[in-house]
Amino acid sequence: MINPKSKIKGRGAQQNTHNRFFELSYQMRDDFLEFCHKEGELVDKNKTLYLNVFPKTIVNKVASPDVGMAYSMNMYQGCEHGCIYCYARNSHEFWGYSAGLDFERRILVKKEAPKLLEAHLKKKSWKAQTIVMSGNTDCYQPAEKKFEITRQCLKVFLKYKHPVGIITKNALILRDLDVLKALAKDNLIRVNVSITTLSEDTRRILEPRTATIKRRLQVVKELSDNDIPVNVMLAPIIPSINSHEILPMAKAVSEAGALSIAHTIVRLNGAIGEIFTDWIKKTLPDKADKVLSQIESCHGGTLNESRFGVRMRGEGQIAQQINDLVKLARLKYFKNREMPKLNTELYETYKDGQMKLF
Repeated sequence: MINPKSKIKGRGAQQNTHNRFFELSYQMRDDFLEFCHKEGELVDKNKTLYLNVFPKTIVNKVASPDVGMAYSMNMYQGCEHGCIYCYARNSHEFWGYSAGLDFERRILVKKEAPKLLEAHLKKKSWKAQTIVMSGNTDCYQPAEKKFEITRQCLKVFLKYKHPVGIITKNALILRDLDVLKALAKDNLIRVNVSITTLSEDTRRILEPRTATIKRRLQVVKELSDNDIPVNVMLAPIIPSINSHEILPMAKAVSEAGALSIAHTIVRLNGAIGEIFTDWIKKTLPDKADKVLSQIESCHGGTLNESRFGVRMRGEGQIAQQINDLVKLARLKYFKNREMPKLNTELYETYKDGQMKLF
């Protein structure tokens, strides 16, 4: 097990939490670790493994009414970025893995995603609605440099003239600028760049394997300079960690060309509460109790919040202060700016034309 006095470099989570769906998994793991200890073997090399999975579909309907998207798709499950607060960690338990270190080191790869996407767009029953890549995990995480699945999917969207959204915090998106520009010509693309701090020291501990803040601001500028609409996600806002940066962050992304900002207040559902608590007590021990207490004050005295309409914005005095600062930031830095509504008509025209061929 992890020594409380040590820190696993380059990772967000510092432990593997219990998987509520797989009762025997960690009993078996403990036996294995005990065996390795007795045999003098190295238990943990801290390497990332890429594991192929074969889903039957790739486009998911989003039932949550407060996430701002109707459909999403994820080329990867798990994310090497290692953001300690990530809500997607819990989803790794459905695959039989931990929401902790497994989420960062066991990346499930869907190589068939482009074919599955094309099959979905060919359906006679499908009516064009924006499909967002990265509804769960980042489509430009380090695995994408190796597998290029996101790029292939973007080409499918371009082929069918279908609107697509992207959420990312990785500068690798600029590799695909050629496809993004082609989509933008027909108003088929919008990009959401996640920026949670302007401090590299904070980024390194919150999001250990993400692009630097300087690079992310460059992404916002380069996309904007090429007429690709960019919204910046100031998310999550964590009291006493990045809450004091709301106005400076808004100013910086506005100057880089972003058309809008959005935010959420951190919530630590499921296993994330344990993972985050373990992390902050090891990483920021002097601030741990204060931060945890303030997060709880935003969610009715708990770290967990699942109520639609409340979970993203929180409640109470601290949450109100955060939400008011974001409103002020919009008035100050984003007046008369707005994200365009994406084009759905070209897909319908394209599909109708193709069907007539048959």
